[in-house]
Amino acid sequence: MRISRRQIGLAAAAVLLGGVMALPAHAADKPKVALVMKSMANDFFRTMEEGAKAYQKANAAQFDLISNGIKDETDTVAQIKMVEQMVNQRVNAIIIAPADSKALVPVLKSAVDKGILVVNIDNKLDDAALKEKNLNVPFVGPDNRAGAKLVGDFLGKQLKSGDEVGIIEGVSTTFNAQQRTLGFQDAMKAVGAKVVPVQSGQWEIDKGNTVAASMLREHPGLKALLCGNDNMALGAVAAVKAAGKTGKVAVVGYDNIAAVKAKLADGSMLATADQFGGKQAVFGIETALKALAAKQKQADMPAVIKTDVVLVTK
Repeated sequence: MRISRRQIGLAAAAVLLGGVMALPAHAADKPKVALVMKSMANDFFRTMEEGAKAYQKANAAQFDLISNGIKDETDTVAQIKMVEQMVNQRVNAIIIAPADSKALVPVLKSAVDKGILVVNIDNKLDDAALKEKNLNVPFVGPDNRAGAKLVGDFLGKQLKSGDEVGIIEGVSTTFNAQQRTLGFQDAMKAVGAKVVPVQSGQWEIDKGNTVAASMLREHPGLKALLCGNDNMALGAVAAVKAAGKTGKVAVVGYDNIAAVKAKLADGSMLATADQFGGKQAVFGIETALKALAAKQKQADMPAVIKTDVVLVTK
């Protein structure tokens, strides 16, 4: 039987096509990186997304980016589903700012077991939960306790021993909320200020406002409100104004979002901390890309990559 050159060519093409089809969907392409954030109603995470998108645009030949975030700071179920969606889309790496330090660990373990690299930013995953799953996830981010102490120390210069202050923390089950509260407490202990019971404002303006108003009513001698993020600080500023105590009760925050710049300028907020959200996402992406290029396994990645946090005042 005589075989034509055309038949040989078609057969070779079929073999080649079969080889390509046998590869994983993303193997022949540039890496797909997923950025999964907390509430996109928070300016901090919008800034984070903008930084990540700008970095991808400048490095478009190196990787593709998929970014998403939940609507509510506490909607861990929605964030877990987002991670599952990224696994189904066969991304190469997931960069995540977890809404809960413990609840996201199982689904991230599942992602790692499927060959996806995971990098943790913003809110550190719980060490005990990671150990239980025998999972190493590098944390790329600042020392939240040290950052909060910077803010608290600056406030402390205006306080005297015995002054009452309130701490409004974020979601109490999150590592960064806990660490910022500890940093504030460190600073207040140093000046001898009395901290009234810590309450959660859930990272949100409205809830921060409600908690601040309650604290001001229950503790009429309050001298300051230390807020775990700027959203809650904005709520606290409004509560202080409504109580007629502007200039009498100092408010500090954390994140340095755009909305607080005017508050710092007019003195209704005393200070905040900048942890460079846009850069945090970029550092996380770079960590993942380097690991992918080196074919590094999850277990061999570094445990912590510390980023900067600085005091911001008027």
